Amino acid sequence: MSRKNQSTRTRILDAAWTLLESGGARGVRMSDIAKAAGISRQALYLHFPSRAELLVATTRHVDAAKDVDARLAESRAATGPARLDAFVAAWGGYIPEIHGVMRALVAMMDTDDEARAAYDDRMAAVRHGCAAAVAALVAGGQLAEHLSEAEATDLLWALLSVETWARLTRDCGWSQARYVEAMQQTARAALLRQED
Repeated sequence: MSRKNQSTRTRILDAAWTLLESGGARGVRMSDIAKAAGISRQALYLHFPSRAELLVATTRHVDAAKDVDARLAESRAATGPARLDAFVAAWGGYIPEIHGVMRALVAMMDTDDEARAAYDDRMAAVRHGCAAAVAALVAGGQLAEHLSEAEATDLLWALLSVETWARLTRDCGWSQARYVEAMQQTARAALLRQED
């Protein structure tokens, strides 16, 4: 891709990101994004043939801009319960930074298939991280006996939902540090084999 095309693509993704964070709950149209990026709708469609592709690319652009891979490095290098703790800390610390975009997608997705696709794409990535953390417990023989690997992944994924974070930090007033600490403790209590 040429430098000019990459620059235009980045402008489009940044414009979509900004619009989603600043009240995208009412919906973000392709024409809004084109205008914010300073290009025509036709030019926008040359880069992103569908709104679904644009919204998915925007959420991935946010992850790249915020260097998610670096945030997950400690988790990926750890084993057993340390991997679980590190993943919970990494994801739990990332939620506040992406909450605006995720909130906008959630608000739109009941009536907007493209927003649902973008949200589901990101939640699938979180689920993948949950599965890796649980697999580390399985590898160490540390997963609770009453849970299958799939059930443990489901449980961790539900525990770490954006909605749970919002309820506890926004609605209940928990600090970010308390949220991460409580999620680590809760995940360990729910998922780890109990010592006799």
